[in-house]
Amino acid sequence: MALSTFLSLFKLSTFLLCLLIFSGTTSGQLSANFYARTCPNFRSIITRAVNKAVSNEARMGASLLRLHFHDCFVNGCDASVLLDDTANFTGEKTAGPNSNSIRGFNVIDTIKTQLESRCPGVVSCADILSAAARDSVVALGGPGWNVVFGRRDSTTASLSTANSNLPSPTSSLSALISSFSNQGFTANEMIALSGAHTIGQARCTTFRTRLYNENNINASFATSLRPNCPSSGGDNNLSPLDSTATSFDNRYFSDLINQRGLLHSDQELFNGGSADAQVRTYSSNPSTFFRDFASAMVKMSNLGPLTGSSGQVRTDCRRTN
Repeated sequence: MALSTFLSLFKLSTFLLCLLIFSGTTSGQLSANFYARTCPNFRSIITRAVNKAVSNEARMGASLLRLHFHDCFVNGCDASVLLDDTANFTGEKTAGPNSNSIRGFNVIDTIKTQLESRCPGVVSCADILSAAARDSVVALGGPGWNVVFGRRDSTTASLSTANSNLPSPTSSLSALISSFSNQGFTANEMIALSGAHTIGQARCTTFRTRLYNENNINASFATSLRPNCPSSGGDNNLSPLDSTATSFDNRYFSDLINQRGLLHSDQELFNGGSADAQVRTYSSNPSTFFRDFASAMVKMSNLGPLTGSSGQVRTDCRRTN
């Protein structure tokens, strides 16, 4: 090979390597430094607001994490989940998985108001959701991860996509694997993300059938839940998703091994199927769970963002400009 050809190939491979590294650290048009000049203190504003909200009500940490998930699984992380219905517009808040379920909008509103006061029209609602999810997990003792920014907000929403894309609490293991696979996640990443149920609570209506009709549930556990979730009535009564529901830990997976999963979809992860081994791994290795969860959250927060001139930066997260 001639020296000039070798040098040309070397330069090309070096360029491609640099390009790959650059692309990996910025996630396309998203960047950790996106607001460095336009709103340098935005992260501290979000973190303080989240910490205050979680301190006032630990459940809010789970609610903010879930808001981010329910946003990203419907046409990407574009804050469409925050849009209110109007006479001429139907949002996603009344979708089956969201209605009377998702919450935390007031915390997002508070953050947005503070950011608009400091940096008008700069920080998107989608980026607020991404940062608030991360800060919520950290506030409850879980792992952090590197969040990149530059997402823009949608001007549309899809009720039908919210109904079809978001997994149900009655989902089978195969349905869960399929739902997450449709978003580009492996089965192991689905199991890691399901570990978000180590915090928060669920309504009686989502687990009543499990309490009264399923056999793969610890008998004493079921008995303890039934007074707060009768066979009829009490639909909105709450029960914790795991036995340490205000701490982000790996107890969720230990509970599954002991047949103490609250939701049918939870216990499906440990029911003699292909997910059992990973549940055992996470149950005995909290650091492995934390690492895999953080990695999967980075991936989720980068689902289909609007960037560049697409979408807009809403001044009010509940409505388009």
